[in-house]
Amino acid sequence: MNNFDLNTLVRPNILKMAPYSSARDEFSGSNMVFLDANENPWETTNNRYPDPKQEALKKAIAEIKGLEVKNIFLGNGSDEAIDIVMRAVGTPGKDNILITQPTYGVYEVSAAINDLDIIRYPLNKNYELDGDELLTFTNQNTRIIFLCSPNNPTANILQKQEVEKVLNHFNGLVVIDEAYIDFSQEKSWSEKLGLYPNLIVLQTLSKGWGLAGLRIGMAYASENIIRILNKIKPPYNISNASQRIALEALSSKRDLVAEQIDRLIEERNKYFSLFSKLPFVKKVFPSEANFLLLEVENTDALYQYLIDQGFVTRKRKGILHCAEGIRFSIGTPEENKNMYEALLNFEGK
Repeated sequence: MNNFDLNTLVRPNILKMAPYSSARDEFSGSNMVFLDANENPWETTNNRYPDPKQEALKKAIAEIKGLEVKNIFLGNGSDEAIDIVMRAVGTPGKDNILITQPTYGVYEVSAAINDLDIIRYPLNKNYELDGDELLTFTNQNTRIIFLCSPNNPTANILQKQEVEKVLNHFNGLVVIDEAYIDFSQEKSWSEKLGLYPNLIVLQTLSKGWGLAGLRIGMAYASENIIRILNKIKPPYNISNASQRIALEALSSKRDLVAEQIDRLIEERNKYFSLFSKLPFVKKVFPSEANFLLLEVENTDALYQYLIDQGFVTRKRKGILHCAEGIRFSIGTPEENKNMYEALLNFEGK
Protein backbone atom coordinates (compact mmCIF):
# COMPACT_ATOMS: atom_id res chain seq x y z
CA MET A 1 0.00 0.00 0.00
CA ASN A 2 1.22 3.48 -0.84
CA ASN A 3 2.16 5.70 2.11
CA PHE A 4 3.12 8.74 0.05
CA ASP A 5 3.74 11.91 2.08
CA LEU A 6 4.95 14.87 0.05
CA ASN A 7 6.13 16.83 3.07
CA THR A 8 8.55 14.10 4.12
CA LEU A 9 9.76 13.64 0.53
CA VAL A 10 10.54 17.26 -0.36
CA ARG A 11 13.95 18.51 0.76
CA PRO A 12 13.61 20.50 4.03
CA ASN A 13 15.32 23.57 2.58
CA ILE A 14 12.78 23.65 -0.26
CA LEU A 15 9.89 23.46 2.19
CA LYS A 16 11.34 26.33 4.22
CA MET A 17 12.36 28.64 1.38
CA ALA A 18 10.34 31.63 0.29
CA PRO A 19 10.09 31.73 -3.54
CA TYR A 20 11.08 34.80 -5.49
CA SER A 21 8.03 37.02 -5.84
CA SER A 22 7.70 39.79 -8.39
CA ALA A 23 5.14 42.55 -8.05
CA ARG A 24 3.16 40.82 -10.77
CA ASP A 25 2.81 37.75 -8.61
CA GLU A 26 1.18 39.88 -5.95
CA PHE A 27 -1.81 41.47 -7.73
CA SER A 28 -4.42 40.70 -10.33
CA GLY A 29 -5.84 43.12 -12.84
CA SER A 30 -5.27 44.67 -16.26
CA ASN A 31 -4.66 48.11 -17.78
CA MET A 32 -2.12 48.87 -15.08
CA VAL A 33 0.81 51.29 -15.27
CA PHE A 34 3.84 49.11 -14.61
CA LEU A 35 6.50 50.91 -12.59
CA ASP A 36 7.68 47.91 -10.59
CA ALA A 37 10.30 46.01 -12.61
CA ASN A 38 12.73 48.63 -13.91
CA GLU A 39 11.80 47.91 -17.51
CA ASN A 40 12.23 50.18 -20.51
CA PRO A 41 8.82 51.94 -20.67
CA TRP A 42 8.78 52.42 -24.47
CA GLU A 43 6.55 49.88 -26.16
CA THR A 44 8.50 47.39 -28.29
CA THR A 45 6.17 44.36 -27.91
CA ASN A 46 8.75 42.69 -25.68
CA ASN A 47 9.76 45.53 -23.36
CA ARG A 48 7.76 44.00 -20.49
CA TYR A 49 8.58 40.85 -18.56
CA PRO A 50 6.32 37.90 -19.34
CA ASP A 51 3.49 36.76 -17.09
CA PRO A 52 5.29 34.70 -14.41
CA LYS A 53 2.14 32.64 -13.82
CA GLN A 54 1.45 32.03 -17.53
CA GLU A 55 -2.24 32.28 -16.72
CA ALA A 56 -3.69 32.66 -20.22
CA LEU A 57 -1.62 29.81 -21.64
CA LYS A 58 -2.41 27.54 -18.70
CA LYS A 59 -6.13 28.21 -19.13
CA ALA A 60 -5.93 27.20 -22.79
CA ILE A 61 -4.02 24.03 -21.95
CA ALA A 62 -6.43 23.21 -19.11
CA GLU A 63 -9.40 23.51 -21.46
CA ILE A 64 -7.84 21.24 -24.09
CA LYS A 65 -6.57 18.64 -21.62
CA GLY A 66 -9.60 18.59 -19.32
CA LEU A 67 -7.56 19.72 -16.30
CA GLU A 68 -7.56 22.60 -13.85
CA VAL A 69 -5.01 25.39 -13.96
CA LYS A 70 -3.90 24.54 -10.41
CA ASN A 71 -2.69 21.15 -11.69
CA ILE A 72 -0.43 22.57 -14.43
CA PHE A 73 3.22 23.61 -14.31
CA LEU A 74 4.91 25.08 -17.38
CA GLY A 75 8.62 24.68 -17.95
CA ASN A 76 11.21 25.80 -20.47
CA GLY A 77 10.76 22.46 -22.20
CA SER A 78 10.04 19.24 -20.32
CA ASP A 79 13.75 19.19 -19.52
CA GLU A 80 13.29 22.07 -17.06
CA ALA A 81 10.44 20.23 -15.35
CA ILE A 82 12.62 17.10 -15.07
CA ASP A 83 15.41 19.12 -13.46
CA ILE A 84 13.10 20.94 -11.05
CA VAL A 85 11.43 17.71 -9.89
CA MET A 86 14.88 16.32 -9.06
CA ARG A 87 15.88 19.47 -7.19
CA ALA A 88 12.64 19.37 -5.21
CA VAL A 89 13.10 15.95 -3.65
CA GLY A 90 16.64 14.71 -4.32
CA THR A 91 19.36 15.47 -1.81
CA PRO A 92 22.68 15.73 -3.71
CA GLY A 93 25.19 13.03 -2.85
CA LYS A 94 22.61 10.99 -0.95
CA ASP A 95 19.45 10.16 -2.92
CA ASN A 96 18.83 8.38 -6.22
CA ILE A 97 16.39 8.10 -9.09
CA LEU A 98 15.30 4.99 -10.98
CA ILE A 99 15.08 4.90 -14.76
CA THR A 100 14.35 2.11 -17.20
CA GLN A 101 16.79 0.89 -19.84
CA PRO A 102 16.66 2.09 -22.53
CA THR A 103 14.97 5.47 -22.14
CA TYR A 104 15.30 9.23 -22.68
CA GLY A 105 18.86 10.31 -21.96
CA VAL A 106 18.10 13.61 -20.21
CA TYR A 107 17.06 11.82 -17.02
CA GLU A 108 20.64 10.61 -16.55
CA VAL A 109 22.14 13.98 -17.45
CA SER A 110 19.90 15.85 -15.05
CA ALA A 111 20.61 13.35 -12.27
CA ALA A 112 24.34 13.80 -12.80
CA ILE A 113 24.00 17.58 -12.62
CA ASN A 114 22.04 17.26 -9.38
CA ASP A 115 24.50 14.70 -7.97
CA LEU A 116 21.88 11.97 -7.66
CA ASP A 117 22.74 8.30 -8.12
CA ILE A 118 20.98 6.40 -10.88
CA ILE A 119 19.39 2.95 -10.61
CA ARG A 120 18.80 1.33 -13.99
CA TYR A 121 16.01 -1.19 -14.44
CA PRO A 122 16.28 -3.25 -17.67
CA LEU A 123 13.10 -3.62 -19.69
CA ASN A 124 12.44 -7.05 -21.19
CA LYS A 125 13.11 -7.94 -24.83
CA ASN A 126 9.77 -6.37 -25.84
CA TYR A 127 10.67 -3.22 -23.88
CA GLU A 128 7.99 -3.92 -21.28
CA LEU A 129 8.34 -3.62 -17.52
CA ASP A 130 7.37 -5.86 -14.62
CA GLY A 131 6.10 -3.54 -11.91
CA ASP A 132 6.82 -5.91 -9.04
CA GLU A 133 10.34 -6.56 -10.26
CA LEU A 134 11.02 -2.87 -10.82
CA LEU A 135 10.05 -2.07 -7.23
CA THR A 136 12.71 -4.49 -5.95
CA PHE A 137 15.35 -2.27 -7.56
CA THR A 138 14.39 0.71 -5.35
CA ASN A 139 15.76 1.46 -1.90
CA GLN A 140 15.13 3.90 0.95
CA ASN A 141 16.92 6.68 -0.93
CA THR A 142 15.00 6.32 -4.19
CA ARG A 143 13.04 9.53 -4.61
CA ILE A 144 11.77 9.39 -8.20
CA ILE A 145 10.91 6.72 -10.74
CA PHE A 146 10.91 7.93 -14.36
CA LEU A 147 8.73 6.03 -16.82
CA CYS A 148 8.66 7.21 -20.43
CA SER A 149 5.49 6.09 -22.23
CA PRO A 150 5.53 6.03 -25.23
CA ASN A 151 9.14 5.28 -24.53
CA ASN A 152 12.06 6.93 -26.29
CA PRO A 153 13.81 5.40 -28.24
CA THR A 154 11.63 2.27 -28.32
CA ALA A 155 8.27 3.96 -29.15
CA ASN A 156 6.11 1.56 -27.12
CA ILE A 157 3.53 2.18 -24.41
CA LEU A 158 4.24 0.71 -20.98
CA GLN A 159 1.46 -1.62 -19.82
CA LYS A 160 -1.13 0.08 -17.65
CA GLN A 161 -1.38 -2.66 -15.03
CA GLU A 162 2.38 -2.70 -14.45
CA VAL A 163 2.57 1.07 -14.11
CA GLU A 164 -0.31 0.93 -11.63
CA LYS A 165 1.71 -1.46 -9.45
CA VAL A 166 4.47 1.12 -9.28
CA LEU A 167 2.09 3.97 -8.49
CA ASN A 168 0.34 1.96 -5.80
CA HIS A 169 3.42 0.70 -3.99
CA PHE A 170 6.15 3.34 -4.40
CA ASN A 171 6.21 6.10 -1.78
CA GLY A 172 8.20 8.54 -3.90
CA LEU A 173 7.31 10.44 -7.05
CA VAL A 174 6.43 8.57 -10.24
CA VAL A 175 7.04 10.71 -13.32
CA ILE A 176 5.37 9.45 -16.50
CA ASP A 177 6.83 11.22 -19.50
CA GLU A 178 4.22 11.40 -22.28
CA ALA A 179 6.09 13.52 -24.80
CA TYR A 180 4.72 11.33 -27.62
CA ILE A 181 1.21 10.68 -26.28
CA ASP A 182 -0.43 12.58 -29.15
CA PHE A 183 0.58 9.76 -31.49
CA SER A 184 -0.79 6.97 -29.29
CA GLN A 185 -4.21 5.40 -28.95
CA GLU A 186 -3.73 5.18 -25.18
CA LYS A 187 -5.30 7.69 -22.81
CA SER A 188 -3.09 10.03 -20.85
CA TRP A 189 -2.21 9.25 -17.25
CA SER A 190 -3.24 12.83 -16.48
CA GLU A 191 -6.78 11.48 -16.20
CA LYS A 192 -5.61 9.59 -13.06
CA LEU A 193 -4.17 12.52 -11.10
CA GLY A 194 -6.96 12.32 -8.54
CA LEU A 195 -6.16 8.67 -7.81
CA TYR A 196 -2.41 8.97 -7.35
CA PRO A 197 -0.98 11.79 -5.19
CA ASN A 198 2.57 10.75 -6.17
CA LEU A 199 1.96 11.02 -9.94
CA ILE A 200 3.51 13.63 -12.22
CA VAL A 201 2.72 13.53 -15.94
CA LEU A 202 4.97 15.30 -18.43
CA GLN A 203 3.81 16.44 -21.85
CA THR A 204 5.07 18.94 -24.41
CA LEU A 205 4.05 21.19 -27.27
CA SER A 206 7.19 20.19 -29.14
CA LYS A 207 5.98 17.03 -30.88
CA GLY A 208 2.34 16.78 -31.94
CA TRP A 209 1.78 20.54 -31.81
CA GLY A 210 4.88 21.29 -33.87
CA LEU A 211 6.21 23.97 -31.51
CA ALA A 212 9.61 22.57 -30.58
CA GLY A 213 11.26 25.96 -31.09
CA LEU A 214 9.17 27.54 -28.32
CA ARG A 215 10.44 25.16 -25.62
CA ILE A 216 7.23 24.66 -23.67
CA GLY A 217 6.83 21.58 -21.52
CA MET A 218 3.95 20.78 -19.19
CA ALA A 219 3.89 18.93 -15.90
CA TYR A 220 0.52 17.84 -14.49
CA ALA A 221 0.26 16.88 -10.83
CA SER A 222 -1.57 17.52 -7.58
CA GLU A 223 -1.92 21.12 -6.49
CA ASN A 224 0.57 20.49 -3.68
CA ILE A 225 3.25 19.19 -6.05
CA ILE A 226 2.65 22.04 -8.51
CA ARG A 227 3.07 24.53 -5.67
CA ILE A 228 6.50 23.08 -4.87
CA LEU A 229 7.60 23.18 -8.52
CA ASN A 230 6.52 26.81 -8.81
CA LYS A 231 8.60 27.68 -5.75
CA ILE A 232 11.73 26.48 -7.50
CA LYS A 233 11.29 27.69 -11.08
CA PRO A 234 12.85 30.95 -12.29
CA PRO A 235 10.26 33.74 -12.09
CA TYR A 236 10.05 34.37 -15.86
CA ASN A 237 10.91 30.98 -17.33
CA ILE A 238 8.55 31.17 -20.34
CA SER A 239 9.15 34.14 -22.64
CA ASN A 240 6.51 36.55 -23.91
CA ALA A 241 7.02 35.33 -27.47
CA SER A 242 6.66 31.66 -26.50
CA GLN A 243 3.51 32.29 -24.48
CA ARG A 244 1.95 34.37 -27.23
CA ILE A 245 2.71 32.03 -30.13
CA ALA A 246 1.68 28.93 -28.16
CA LEU A 247 -1.60 30.55 -27.15
CA GLU A 248 -2.32 31.46 -30.77
CA ALA A 249 -1.65 27.88 -31.86
CA LEU A 250 -3.81 26.34 -29.14
CA SER A 251 -6.62 28.75 -30.02
CA SER A 252 -6.62 28.50 -33.82
CA LYS A 253 -4.73 25.42 -35.02
CA ARG A 254 -6.39 22.48 -33.27
CA ASP A 255 -7.95 21.09 -36.44
CA LEU A 256 -4.73 21.47 -38.41
CA VAL A 257 -2.70 19.76 -35.68
CA ALA A 258 -5.21 16.89 -35.51
CA GLU A 259 -4.94 16.42 -39.28
CA GLN A 260 -1.14 16.45 -39.16
CA ILE A 261 -1.07 13.90 -36.34
CA ASP A 262 -3.42 11.59 -38.26
CA ARG A 263 -1.21 11.88 -41.34
CA LEU A 264 1.96 11.15 -39.34
CA ILE A 265 0.35 8.05 -37.84
CA GLU A 266 -0.69 6.92 -41.32
CA GLU A 267 2.87 7.43 -42.59
CA ARG A 268 4.32 5.66 -39.55
CA ASN A 269 2.18 2.60 -40.13
CA LYS A 270 2.98 2.58 -43.84
CA TYR A 271 6.74 2.66 -43.31
CA PHE A 272 6.59 0.16 -40.48
CA SER A 273 5.53 -2.34 -43.13
CA LEU A 274 7.92 -1.14 -45.82
CA PHE A 275 10.98 -1.00 -43.55
CA SER A 276 10.24 -4.54 -42.34
CA LYS A 277 10.84 -5.85 -45.88
CA LEU A 278 14.28 -4.28 -46.37
CA PRO A 279 16.99 -6.99 -46.48
CA PHE A 280 19.32 -5.29 -43.96
CA VAL A 281 16.54 -4.71 -41.40
CA LYS A 282 16.28 -7.41 -38.74
CA LYS A 283 13.33 -5.92 -36.89
CA VAL A 284 11.10 -2.87 -36.76
CA PHE A 285 9.79 -2.29 -33.26
CA PRO A 286 6.07 -1.47 -32.86
CA SER A 287 5.49 2.26 -32.42
CA GLU A 288 2.96 4.53 -30.76
CA ALA A 289 5.13 7.59 -31.31
CA ASN A 290 6.16 9.65 -34.35
CA PHE A 291 9.29 7.58 -34.98
CA LEU A 292 10.40 4.03 -35.67
CA LEU A 293 13.27 2.10 -34.09
CA LEU A 294 14.93 -0.38 -36.45
CA GLU A 295 17.38 -3.15 -35.64
CA VAL A 296 19.72 -3.30 -38.62
CA GLU A 297 22.85 -5.13 -39.71
CA ASN A 298 25.34 -2.25 -39.67
CA THR A 299 24.28 0.94 -37.91
CA ASP A 300 27.42 2.93 -38.66
CA ALA A 301 27.37 2.18 -42.38
CA LEU A 302 23.66 2.87 -42.72
CA TYR A 303 23.87 6.11 -40.75
CA GLN A 304 26.78 7.41 -42.84
CA TYR A 305 25.11 6.36 -46.08
CA LEU A 306 22.01 8.36 -45.16
CA ILE A 307 24.12 11.36 -44.19
CA ASP A 308 25.76 11.19 -47.60
CA GLN A 309 22.29 11.10 -49.17
CA GLY A 310 21.21 14.17 -47.15
CA PHE A 311 19.18 12.48 -44.37
CA VAL A 312 19.92 12.93 -40.67
CA THR A 313 18.73 10.08 -38.46
CA ARG A 314 19.60 8.99 -34.91
CA LYS A 315 22.05 6.22 -34.16
CA ARG A 316 20.85 4.03 -31.29
CA LYS A 317 23.74 1.63 -31.38
CA GLY A 318 24.34 -0.51 -28.32
CA ILE A 319 21.02 -0.03 -26.55
CA LEU A 320 19.55 -2.93 -24.62
CA HIS A 321 18.06 -5.64 -26.90
CA CYS A 322 19.06 -3.72 -30.03
CA ALA A 323 22.83 -3.72 -30.46
CA GLU A 324 22.63 -2.30 -34.00
CA GLY A 325 19.83 0.25 -34.01
CA ILE A 326 18.78 3.39 -35.84
CA ARG A 327 15.80 5.64 -35.20
CA PHE A 328 13.82 7.36 -37.95
CA SER A 329 11.52 10.29 -37.24
CA ILE A 330 8.43 10.34 -39.46
CA GLY A 331 8.76 13.28 -41.84
CA THR A 332 6.48 14.66 -44.52
CA PRO A 333 5.19 12.14 -47.08
CA GLU A 334 7.71 13.46 -49.62
CA GLU A 335 10.61 13.24 -47.16
CA ASN A 336 9.62 9.71 -46.19
CA LYS A 337 9.31 8.64 -49.82
CA ASN A 338 12.72 10.06 -50.74
CA MET A 339 14.40 8.46 -47.75
CA TYR A 340 12.84 5.07 -48.48
CA GLU A 341 14.00 5.24 -52.07
CA ALA A 342 17.50 5.96 -50.80
CA LEU A 343 17.27 2.94 -48.49
CA LEU A 344 16.37 0.72 -51.44
CA ASN A 345 19.81 1.48 -52.86
CA PHE A 346 21.72 0.78 -49.65
CA GLU A 347 23.90 -2.27 -50.04
CA GLY A 348 24.45 -2.92 -46.34
CA LYS A 349 28.21 -2.61 -46.52
